Amino acid sequence: MDKKIDNLQQKREEALLGGGKTRIESQHKKGKLTARERLHFLLDEGSFEEIGMMVTHRSTDFGMEKEKYHGDGVVTGFGTINGRLVYVYSQDFTVFGGSLSETQSEKICKIMEMAMKNGAPIIGLNDSGGARIQEGVVSLGGYADIFYRNTQASGVVPQISGIMGPCAGGAVYSPAITDFILMVENTSYMFVTGPNVVKTVTHEEVTAEELGGAGTHASKSGVTHFACANEIDAINHIKKLLSYMPQNCEEQAPALAYEAGDESRPALNQLMPENANQPYDVREAIEQIIDEGSFLEIHKDYAENIVVGFARLAGRSIGIVANQPAFLAGVLDNHASVKGARFVRFCDSFNIPLLVLEDVPGFLPGTDQEWNGIINNGAKLLYAFCEATVPKITVITRKAYGGAYCVMNSKHIGADMNYAWPSAEIAVMGAKGAAEIIFKKEISSAADQEAKWLEKEKEYSDLFANPYRAAERGFVDEVIEPAETRAKLIKAYRMLENKVVNNPRKKHGNIPL
Repeated sequence: MDKKIDNLQQKREEALLGGGKTRIESQHKKGKLTARERLHFLLDEGSFEEIGMMVTHRSTDFGMEKEKYHGDGVVTGFGTINGRLVYVYSQDFTVFGGSLSETQSEKICKIMEMAMKNGAPIIGLNDSGGARIQEGVVSLGGYADIFYRNTQASGVVPQISGIMGPCAGGAVYSPAITDFILMVENTSYMFVTGPNVVKTVTHEEVTAEELGGAGTHASKSGVTHFACANEIDAINHIKKLLSYMPQNCEEQAPALAYEAGDESRPALNQLMPENANQPYDVREAIEQIIDEGSFLEIHKDYAENIVVGFARLAGRSIGIVANQPAFLAGVLDNHASVKGARFVRFCDSFNIPLLVLEDVPGFLPGTDQEWNGIINNGAKLLYAFCEATVPKITVITRKAYGGAYCVMNSKHIGADMNYAWPSAEIAVMGAKGAAEIIFKKEISSAADQEAKWLEKEKEYSDLFANPYRAAERGFVDEVIEPAETRAKLIKAYRMLENKVVNNPRKKHGNIPL
């Protein structure tokens, strides 16, 4: 037995070395951690249990049978993060460049199936050169097997993808299906076709970083939710993200202990500028309303006219969607609509209540917006709010104009509670534009047209640019002092804790994609 145990230990030691010391050193020289080092920093100390350590590939073409490594380029298993069960896979670039083989796919799929059966999050750390070309179609089939399980797991358990190195070709579609993507600046990239193919086909000269680096996807495409300074920063972001989420769709997010105190926030009374066209940073409102320091913004550098993220209110997780007057006046456009819709649907999938802070002058006009589908994209945000059954509360801080008023979680599409500050302006459009339409004939014949315009603008503003017409109709439940907002929200979410909505029976809706 001793010899057999020694043999086991030797095999384990070989597996722990991955592709060998030389390749590990090469990984470190690139500023990257190894697959196992990443899991060491991600999981609670001593909690990792590996599955499939002895797996090797089955390929015999191109001399592959002469080069085999235990684990075959991916480390899979389960462990805990802050005491909570998670399933993980971490691709090992030191073994065939982390390329996906038939057996690597099988290991990843096994972990995903276990996660779904046991109701725990899946975390994938990607660092791979793509499909293992020596295996041909079985490698491609392996990707499709993973995509299928990503889709099956969607909305069942949270899925998080950490892009720690290359992720190219078909490999990008697995992270794209998952809930959140994190990339590392300067060492990770994602693209369907690389710079060389782009140059051949379109004659564009572009670097890997420009084409699909963390900065590009964080600000231009919106593919990644976080661009992290280094791998440890990315791992810490994963841990923080998980702290706001439940284990699965049947559970509630963990609540932190909270001791009630004075919930009044007088600073909110001074936040709104006197001039309704003057911007302010909605993050200042968010920070006053939520538990101190609890805001985790998602997609910070993408579609900056809308702010989304997780926070805690009286210790409980909430998802926040807020128009940002400090960028493009907070209008809704194509990118902002899709960004908001995606976040709303995640929160609804995992029982995280929604808070909407509304200050929106409408949808952005122009040929660029119309030709790029603002009708469909705006409808995505509308659909997401209509479909969501979690507790939904809206606070109208200032402007709520036109169709954007309807879309931003209005009472008419299922909001549970709608509050408005005294500064709220709820109307079809701004006073100036409305006056130009309503009083055009009357003013065109007036002697002093400029004075008449101002008079009619004020008339319309006094009549409609306030929250009281909506409150009279019950479209706003209460007009509140800004300082009261936090206290009102805490009570409202407690009241909504046991909310139940039975939607019409269906297979699934057909969101305007």
